Amino acid sequence: MTTKTIVFLLVISTFYMGDLQAQSLSEKANKFLETLNPDLKSQTQFALADEERFNMNFVPIVRKGPTFHDFNEDQKQAAIDLLKASLSVEGFRKSKGIIELEKVLFIVENNRNKMSDGSPMRDPLNYHFCIFGKPSPTDFWGWRFEGHHISLNFTSSNGVIISSTPSFFGSNPGIVKIEEQRGKEVLKAETDLGFKLVNSLSDDQLTTARFSETAPREIITGNKHKVDPIEPKGISYTALNENQKKTFMELLNVYIDNYELGFSKTLRDKIDKAGIENLYFAWAGGLKRGIGHYYRIQGPMLLIEYDNIQNNANHVHSVVRDLTNDFAEDILRAHYQKEHK
Repeated sequence: MTTKTIVFLLVISTFYMGDLQAQSLSEKANKFLETLNPDLKSQTQFALADEERFNMNFVPIVRKGPTFHDFNEDQKQAAIDLLKASLSVEGFRKSKGIIELEKVLFIVENNRNKMSDGSPMRDPLNYHFCIFGKPSPTDFWGWRFEGHHISLNFTSSNGVIISSTPSFFGSNPGIVKIEEQRGKEVLKAETDLGFKLVNSLSDDQLTTARFSETAPREIITGNKHKVDPIEPKGISYTALNENQKKTFMELLNVYIDNYELGFSKTLRDKIDKAGIENLYFAWAGGLKRGIGHYYRIQGPMLLIEYDNIQNNANHVHSVVRDLTNDFAEDILRAHYQKEHK
């Protein structure tokens, strides 16, 4: 067997396994629901059209949906299996790493911060599961996994994920500086590649790319349900040299590769169709670690934001938005219009 044949078989196998993973999503969701008693199930399930589906947030607040606190071991495993089936290995690693950082914050803050219901603000078990509609291998349905610094929103139809945006990953601390998990950096690639790209720019290129010497206080889109297009700023992909283009694509892929393989390919194809040449890289703030900084990648249908301002620039927020199909709204709208006709 030649090397080319082996590589080809590995690629085919990877795509096949990705397809199987997506096809089993509704099965895993139903298995999770079957482990729940009637009370927990009623807390978990909402109608697909319920406004709660668009209630995205990434700060520690009181949320709807049961958490790991409410689950026994079988229920926890079923919930985790659903999450694993919805993300790539890397996306799941980041989710797990972000949750573990709650233990660090609990120590750093001496457990002095409470939420409005009196529960601890920093709690690795306080992550919520909501399912929208009835999980089905054919019909539309969705689900959400959300808590402090994580908001993952999925919509499925015909056995595959058709939307995984908006998706939010945050990290506080950006780099852990206490003995508990010292040196851990969950969103390291997002940070390193952003700095690598901006610091590779010539003076003229930097003048174009850097729209402000001060970073915004937060990601600009926040937790908005519907995101309006942001004025294009920054440097065009076409204005980069070959090495810079390579770094740009590495950075873009860090975000795309968080998703389950089938959706990663769908999103990548959609970006390609809209035109890589139509993407821009924009920067604000400092050009080295320890100084507040922000960047975004934006194009006709894509917006990626990264912000590291708080806690002496050691507190990362990042989000991916599909400007044409967050929460699968465009696909669902087209479906309903067709069905009504």
